[in-house]
Amino acid sequence: MMASRGYDMTPTMYSPDGRIYQVEYAIETVKRGTLALGISTKDGVIMAVEEKPRTLQTSNITQKIFQVDYHIGVAAAGYIPDARVQVDSARFFSQGNRMTYDESVEVATVAKHLADQAHQFTQYGGVRPNGVSMIIAGIDQKGESIYVTDPSGAYVQFAAISIGAGSDDVNAFLEEHYRENLSLDDAAALAIAAINLKTEAKDGVNHIKMAKITSKAKIFEKVSESYLQNYSKNASKFVPQ
Repeated sequence: MMASRGYDMTPTMYSPDGRIYQVEYAIETVKRGTLALGISTKDGVIMAVEEKPRTLQTSNITQKIFQVDYHIGVAAAGYIPDARVQVDSARFFSQGNRMTYDESVEVATVAKHLADQAHQFTQYGGVRPNGVSMIIAGIDQKGESIYVTDPSGAYVQFAAISIGAGSDDVNAFLEEHYRENLSLDDAAALAIAAINLKTEAKDGVNHIKMAKITSKAKIFEKVSESYLQNYSKNASKFVPQ
């Protein structure tokens, strides 16, 4: 394995074997972040994150799910301060689109904008790549959609996806249990089961925050703890026996 020494001082430099080490370091930061996932269904989209609040921390405020527009939300994994900056950029971009064209922005357009912003930080000296990946989920004229951006500036559309620590196992779990005809309630239960995949309490929700956008209302809504408890009752059908 070739040492990175000398080739990781700037994101503008390739190593002799064609790698950009600072981008790889940023992607590793995402892998160390707590889990975030998104699930698209015929009835809407679900975003969920794993958050473990401290004892005296106000627990009803999520730090990793953000609203971008009425019809678009973001779930983040990695270095969350970088996510806040990107979300602010997405909000300005979405508002600008509405003022210019008098219509809501498409989810894919926001995903591309955020990916372009991330890519810029791999092209100039004196900056570092954003250490965060984001799930952009929403409902527009084309229907329900979910995109994932990463620190390299790539963005890809998924039906269901997770990012962060343990995402490889969770994605395998989603591939096994995801169905196109899932109801929104079942998708929420699947999200809880996926986040609890490695925990002892398979139906616990104290460490989970969730938001949804229904196809009917097309409005971003945070899911209350009481609703999470109701969804968790159905999570057992997705739990491996």
